[in-house]
Amino acid sequence: MGIDISDGNIFGFILVLTRIGAFFAASPLFSWQTIPVRGKVTIALILSFFFAMITPSPPPGEAPHLIEAVVRIADETFYGLALGLVAYSLLAVIRVAGNIIARQMGLRMGNVLDPFMGEQGQPIGMLLEIIFVMMLFQIDGHHLLLQILSRSFEGYPLGAGPSAEVLLGSVLKAGSAMLMLALQMAAPILAVFLLLLVVLAIMARIAPEANVLFLSLPLRCGLGLLMVGMFLPFIAAYLRQFTLWLDRLLPV
Repeated sequence: MGIDISDGNIFGFILVLTRIGAFFAASPLFSWQTIPVRGKVTIALILSFFFAMITPSPPPGEAPHLIEAVVRIADETFYGLALGLVAYSLLAVIRVAGNIIARQMGLRMGNVLDPFMGEQGQPIGMLLEIIFVMMLFQIDGHHLLLQILSRSFEGYPLGAGPSAEVLLGSVLKAGSAMLMLALQMAAPILAVFLLLLVVLAIMARIAPEANVLFLSLPLRCGLGLLMVGMFLPFIAAYLRQFTLWLDRLLPV
């Protein structure tokens, strides 16, 4: 027995809207709390109309059963979420690297309001992420996210998404890549802080009367800010890696 909404192009539009809506719910930029919900819904509907016009939909008159329709919608939901999580994990590399640096600077408890997510976060990570997002918009990086949707419809038509193993593998690889890239980006600064700890240990042995613990915090903060300033030009270099890793990990 068929369902009313599953006749022809209407059901195809629902599948397109499901994939795009799930992608928006998990992807960077579109999932931020600073974007009004009405704006997100409007953008999702406009894009869904556009992609529904250029994406082959189920032939009219072939109305699937209720269970089949629910399964197709669930497949599109999981596929859209997987695409968004992969993109979000690669964008979060900058924030994770900044959080690692902030911990070494002794600013672990110095939380401020995150303007993107509307929650508490560490200032260094948010600063680096804001700079990276500005660079991303400068090179039309938001168009890159739309290209992800376009490629997904070309590689996997409606109702023919990748298997659960492929989706899970892509998400897990993206999480591993996020940690690996974040450690690689923060490694030079971590090496400098390790050298600072060695110098402070030597000072503590040479001059025991000096309050090395009292001196360590301003030295770590000052050195951390200096290294972050030297680190900023390397953020632009990650833009190319961001694109390469997207092409490598996205299940499209």
